[in-house]
Amino acid sequence: MEARDGRWEEVHWRWQARPRDALAAARAWLSALAGAQAAAGLHRDVRGRPRLAPGAGDIGWSHTGDGLLLAWTPHGQIGVDAEHADRHADALRIARRYFRTEECAQLAALAPGPRRAHFLRLWCAKEAVLKAHGHGLAFGLHRLTVAAGGDAPRLLACDPALGDAAGWRLHLLAPDPAHVAVIARHDGILAP
Repeated sequence: MEARDGRWEEVHWRWQARPRDALAAARAWLSALAGAQAAAGLHRDVRGRPRLAPGAGDIGWSHTGDGLLLAWTPHGQIGVDAEHADRHADALRIARRYFRTEECAQLAALAPGPRRAHFLRLWCAKEAVLKAHGHGLAFGLHRLTVAAGGDAPRLLACDPALGDAAGWRLHLLAPDPAHVAVIARHDGILAP
């Protein structure tokens, strides 16, 4: 897999083959973008979320199968999630257990093929926001509502601990034909 770099707003991202050591790969990439000092400060907090020293921006990553998605922004907080586009899951069963009622209704109204694609966009958007927040899936997928139709997912409502829903911007990304991903960015600093 050839590395692919891109940019969205102030976010720089890279899609590459999954290395043995994601932390080392992130440091090398970050060093080229933000300098050796920023890369040297990269560590994982007690929950495993990647963190940078104050003033160095924010970084996130997601790995799935053979791919690694890295994203960095100089301001605010960022989270990313990537999934195989052909991932087979019982979307309605999972949604009914973990998603909001309105999201389940969106999924139930779709035929199986589009339902799977919509489910993966919802999942990636929710997980990207929760990774940016720092608590990940343990915080609860039901604590935010996402509209995943159209060109970009939108956070419609969320638990107050996630900040104002309007403060979140989500970007749908197809890093390659076999994957779907979402980058979530919030300009404020959320409490860890």
